[in-house]
Amino acid sequence: MIPTFDEKVPRPVPKLEEQEGATLVRLVGVMRRLLAPNGCPWDREQSLETLRKYALEEACEVIDAIDSGNRDALREELGDLLLQVVFQAELLRKEGKYAIDDVIAGIVEKLVSRHPHVFGDVKADTADEVLTNWEKLKAKEKQGRGILGGVPRSLPALVRAQRIGEKVSRVGFDWADSRGSFGKVHEEIGELERAIASGDAKAKEEELGDALFALVNLARHMEVDAEGALRRTIDKFMTRFSHVEERVKENHGGFGEAGKLPLETLDTYWEEAKAKGR
Repeated sequence: MIPTFDEKVPRPVPKLEEQEGATLVRLVGVMRRLLAPNGCPWDREQSLETLRKYALEEACEVIDAIDSGNRDALREELGDLLLQVVFQAELLRKEGKYAIDDVIAGIVEKLVSRHPHVFGDVKADTADEVLTNWEKLKAKEKQGRGILGGVPRSLPALVRAQRIGEKVSRVGFDWADSRGSFGKVHEEIGELERAIASGDAKAKEEELGDALFALVNLARHMEVDAEGALRRTIDKFMTRFSHVEERVKENHGGFGEAGKLPLETLDTYWEEAKAKGR
């Protein structure tokens, strides 16, 4: 049965301390209305496959909002991400598979079963003990699936590499400390240098991948988020290069007018940007 309430009439949101998720019902109702025969043509044309890119995009926008520190923006982006969950759940309803309550019931059951130190009599006093127990319980639930089976292939490569390192570390397949990991970075850089010298394209790609993987493992040992570190470096590069563009425009009419400027000139502007950033 499609809800018949007037979706255009705003409903009061409970006070912060009184909120328990009751407004989720309204979102489900709005989504069902959009997917009804007289609903939105665009929404009704969507499938799980067409929504795939939006799920990734909205998740990335949540990350951007977290990084910005803007809590109002984060509230909005979390809403957009929640919409993707509800949208996909409603498409599963159309397939006769599941709906939103099945999705919520599943995650509630998982949370309770994987927190026996909260809802049961298992003892876990540290975050590391919790993670170890989590992996043991997960392995028991997913019998037949390998330790790395739960790492999504569609994750960004740096995130995926770090998650893989974390998982194998929990079963003892890891360097004792960062020194071993740092040594592996040097080893892989040496192999990359030899591959570059050989001119073998396949070897260069393989050794570059090995070096990147080793660097991600070093980041994990240093307790640094490799993806976040690279994102911040990219942001820093873009800020500095914007300064270079401004200086080229001021002194040479822009890159289009100036042609290919000497690297020494561009590097001077780059050093100005670095000094400005300090």
